[in-house]
Amino acid sequence: MGTLEELQRAIAGCRICRDCPAGGEANRLPHEPRPVAYISETARILIAGQAPGMKVHQSGIPFNDASGDRLRQWLNVDRDVFYDQSRFAIVPMGFCFPGYDAGGHDLPPRRECAPQWRSAVIAAMPQVELVLAIGQYAQKWHLGSRRRKTMTETVEHWRDFLLANTEGPKILPLPHPSWRNTAWLKRNPWFEADVLPVLRREVDRLAV
Repeated sequence: MGTLEELQRAIAGCRICRDCPAGGEANRLPHEPRPVAYISETARILIAGQAPGMKVHQSGIPFNDASGDRLRQWLNVDRDVFYDQSRFAIVPMGFCFPGYDAGGHDLPPRRECAPQWRSAVIAAMPQVELVLAIGQYAQKWHLGSRRRKTMTETVEHWRDFLLANTEGPKILPLPHPSWRNTAWLKRNPWFEADVLPVLRREVDRLAV
């Protein structure tokens, strides 16, 4: 793919979900693509999210919404640190806002993105030491067969991935910081009690 800058430009110009949609013409992205990804040659933490929401689509800035506010609270960093690309790479599984389903909820990440780009992106950032795998789609790709049956079980067994990983970067699975997961956080107080202190220690070690 060439240099990291060339890869970033290629991603910014990607229109595969509009021009060659998986599943045929009926599955074409219904709006102009706007890929959002921050790739870095120095960041040691990769934030692997799902896909941009409408607010991120409009601004072109990842996690520039209420979910980002909660994620920054989890990380215990401010916006200046969070958007410092020398500290954090932010690369979702799907680069473009996928649209809404019939219930008004965000659709899953587009199926075209990960097969087209994920391996090249990871190969371009060999310095990454920690992947924050946010949500089931990122966990499926980054953990593969090690992923548990549900997102809750995967996050609950975070030690299996963070502490036992000896090849490649460590992986810390996280729930999505969406406001829709507020009830999940209340049902699973162990996340804030056990996982967030470890997450913040890793951020302090690698990015602050």
